[in-house]
Amino acid sequence: MTWIDFAWPMMGAACLTLALIHFLVWAKDRSLTDHLMFAVICVAVSVVSIFELKMMHAQTPEHYAELLRWVHVPIVLIFVGMVGFVRLHFHVGNIWLGGAAIAVRCATLVANFATGVSLNFADITSLMRLPVSGSADHTIAVPIGTANPWMLLGSFSVLLIVVFLVDAIVEARHALPRTRHRVRVVCGNMIVFAVLAGAWALLVVNGAIRGPLVVSPAYLGVVLVMSHDLGGAILRAAQLAKNLLRSESNLRVSEQRMELAVRAAGIGMWTWDIAGNDSWHSPTALRMLGFAPDEPFDRERFLEHLNPTDRHDLRAAFEKAVQGNGDFKSEYRLVQPDGRTHWIAVRGQVEFDEDRTPRRLGGVVVDITERRQAEERFRLVVEAAPTAMLMVGTDGHIALANHQAEVVFGYSRAELITMNVDRLVPVRIHADHVAHRANYAANAVMRAMGAGRELFGQRKDGSEIAVEIGLNPIHIDADLFVLASITDIGERKRVERELAMQRDELAHLSRIALLSELSGSMAHELNQPLTAILSNAQAALRFLARQPPDLDEVFESLTNVVENDKRAGEIIRRLRAMLRKDSAEHSPLDVNDVVQDVSRIMRNDLLHRNVELVVDLAGDLPAINGDRVQLQQVLMNLIVNGCDAMNGVASRARLTVRTATTNPPGIEVSVSDIGHGIPADELDGIFSPFVSSKPGGMGLGLTVCTTIIHAHRGKLWATNNAAQGATLHFSVPALDAAPMP
Repeated sequence: MTWIDFAWPMMGAACLTLALIHFLVWAKDRSLTDHLMFAVICVAVSVVSIFELKMMHAQTPEHYAELLRWVHVPIVLIFVGMVGFVRLHFHVGNIWLGGAAIAVRCATLVANFATGVSLNFADITSLMRLPVSGSADHTIAVPIGTANPWMLLGSFSVLLIVVFLVDAIVEARHALPRTRHRVRVVCGNMIVFAVLAGAWALLVVNGAIRGPLVVSPAYLGVVLVMSHDLGGAILRAAQLAKNLLRSESNLRVSEQRMELAVRAAGIGMWTWDIAGNDSWHSPTALRMLGFAPDEPFDRERFLEHLNPTDRHDLRAAFEKAVQGNGDFKSEYRLVQPDGRTHWIAVRGQVEFDEDRTPRRLGGVVVDITERRQAEERFRLVVEAAPTAMLMVGTDGHIALANHQAEVVFGYSRAELITMNVDRLVPVRIHADHVAHRANYAANAVMRAMGAGRELFGQRKDGSEIAVEIGLNPIHIDADLFVLASITDIGERKRVERELAMQRDELAHLSRIALLSELSGSMAHELNQPLTAILSNAQAALRFLARQPPDLDEVFESLTNVVENDKRAGEIIRRLRAMLRKDSAEHSPLDVNDVVQDVSRIMRNDLLHRNVELVVDLAGDLPAINGDRVQLQQVLMNLIVNGCDAMNGVASRARLTVRTATTNPPGIEVSVSDIGHGIPADELDGIFSPFVSSKPGGMGLGLTVCTTIIHAHRGKLWATNNAAQGATLHFSVPALDAAPMP
C-alpha cells in the first residue's frame, strides 16, 4: 500500500462529506441552490478520484481505456456545477458563455464514446509501470498511446469555462468591494486549477510527461476554495444575526446619520400633532423657516413672516389634503431674518384615524428659491421676446403670455391666462386645431407648427391674422407644457404680394420688349392672311360679274377668305395674350403644346433670321402646373438669345428645342444653338440683372426668366455644348411634385 492508496480515497471521502453537508443545507432551504451546485461538484470530484485510483492500478490497456472513458461523465457534472455555482452564488458571469462551455463539454462525451478508446486516446498501446516512493514493488500505470484529435474539443471547453470565469471577474468590478474580492479569489482559483488540470492532461496524452492521467487533485483545490467561501457566507449570516440583535442600541446613531443625510441634501423634516397642536422640526427645517436650530418653533412668528397672499393658499392646501387622500403640498414665500424673501416648498401626508379624523401631519420642506429665481428669469426672457409667446398646457389652457401676445391678439394678459388657446383660432378651423393639438401632445418635439399649410389666428375683434408658430415642449415636474412662439406675418405677406405684383409687371415689360423685337416678323405674318383675304375677295367679285356668274369659283374664294380670316384672328389672339397684363394663373399644362405655340409665333422671325428650328419633343410628358403665357415668354426669350448667339456663323444657323422627363418627376426644356458658346466663368453670371452681351441690351431678359421659373418651383441654368455652341435649360416639377432641388 502506497501513499496514493491513502490520499485518493481521502480526497473522495472529504468531497463526499462536504457534499452531504451542503446537500442538507439546500434541503432545509431550497432557495440556496448554490449549495446544491457545490454538492454536485463534490460528488463529481469524489467519483473522479475513485476512477483515477482504479486507473493507476489497471493491469491492461483495455481496462485502463474503459475506466478513462467513463471518467469524463463526472467531469461534465463538474463543469455544470462550476457555472451554476458562480451564477447562483455571486450573480455574475455571462449565462451564454457558461451555457456554451457546458454544451461543448457535453459534446466531448459524444467524441469520448464514438471515437478512439476515449476522448484522450485514439489507441492505448501499452501501460508503463511507474515506481512509487522509489520501490519497484509499488508502481502505478502510466498510459502510452496515440492521442485522440478530438481531445482538442475538451481543451476548447476548458478555454470556454476560463473565459466565463474571467467575464465573471470583470462583471463583478461594479459590486461591493468585499463581493468583488470574493469573486476574484474563487473564480481566479477556478481558472488556475482548470488550466492546470487541462494542461497536465494534454502533456501526459502527448507523451511530453510520463505520469498518471489525474485531474482530481486540481479540482479538489476548486472544491476547497468554494467551500471556504460558502463557509464564510455561513459565518457572515451568523454575524448578521448578531448585528440585528444589536440594532436597537444603534437606532439613535442611525437617526443621527439620517439627519446628517437630509441636512446634506438640503431637506428639512417636520411633524404636527393636529389634535394636540404640538409640532417637531428638524434643525434644517427650523433654519429654513427662519429659526435657530435649537430654537422652538413659534407658529405665530411663522405666520407673521409668511407672505399674506400665501396664507390663504397654505390653508387651502391643508383643507384639500384633509378632505382628499391626505397628500399635502404647497409653496409659499417667507421673509428670513436677514430681510430676504425665500420660496419654500412643503410636501407632507395626513394620517387619519379609523373614523377619518386627521390625527397627524408630517413631511418635508425644501428651499426652492433658486428654482423660483430661474423661473422668474425665464419669465423675463419670454417677456422680452420680440414675438408673441404663449405657454399652453396639454388641456389647452394658457399658463403664461407675454406683452407681445397682447399686441398680436388684442387681449389683455389677464384675459389670455384665463382662456383656452382654441379661442385664438378661427372658428372655421377650430375642429382641425383641436385634433392637431392632441396629436402633438402624443409626440411633443420642437418643431414648426403646420408645415405645408397656412396658419391663421383670431384677434379679439374677430379679425384674422396670418401667423407662423414654433412649438417647443417644456416639462415642469410631471406636467407637459408647450411654449408657442407666434409671429404675425401679415406685413410680410403684404410685402410678398407687392413683390409678386412687381415681378409680374417686370415680366410684362420684358414681354413687350421681346415682342417689339419680333414686331417685323409679326407684321409680316399678319400681312400674309390679310393679303390673301383681299385677293380672294377681289377674285370673288370678278367671278360674280361674269354672265352667268361662276358660283363655284365664288364659293371657293369665299372659303379661302374665311380660312385666312381665322388665321389672322389666331395671330392677333396670340399677340393679345402676350401683351395682356394679367396676373399669373397657374393651371395644368402640356409643355409640348407650349413649345409648338412658340414655334408657330416665331416661325417668320426664324425664317427672316435664316435660322433652322429643330423641335424634338418627348412623348408621355407629365403635366405641370404653370402659366402658359409666362412659359411662352421664357421659351421665346431663350430662342431669341440662341438666334443672337449664332450671328456671324458661317454655316446655316440651327436651333434645337428639346423636351424630356426628369427624376424626380418633372420636365426639362433645353434650347441649343451652334454659336460661339459662353465663357466658363460667365455661365452663372449671365442670369444676373443688367448683364447683357447684346449692344443696347438691358440685361433683364434672363433675370425675368429666372424669376418666372422660380415662381414655377423650377430652375434655369446654362451649359456649353461639347462640340459647338451653348444650351440653356429650364426644369419644372410635375403636377403635385416637390420643388426642384
